[in-house]
Amino acid sequence: MFIDVVPNRDSPPAVLLREAYRDENGRPQKRTLANLSKLPAEVIETLKALLKGGTLIGATPQGLSIERSLPHGHVVAALGVIRKIALDRLMRRRAWGRSWAWAR
Repeated sequence: MFIDVVPNRDSPPAVLLREAYRDENGRPQKRTLANLSKLPAEVIETLKALLKGGTLIGATPQGLSIERSLPHGHVVAALGVIRKIALDRLMRRRAWGRSWAWAR
């Protein structure tokens, strides 16, 4: 099944729920299952996503639950500062005859 938008000359395009199949001669055909033209655009986009294999989650906060959350923002901020002041390039160089292998 898929959603097909069919243009009309002087009116808005028709939005149709269709099914593809092959006839007895093996030629591809389309069968219209429903006319979705009167539905809001948000509903049509949601249906398109669902037909492509997406999942529908609830719009309310009760429909979602956090299973695990790992802090990472402070690490990203520290890494950004290190790169901004070029400390990462300094740590890669050999200093005092030692190799900074951990910084590679």
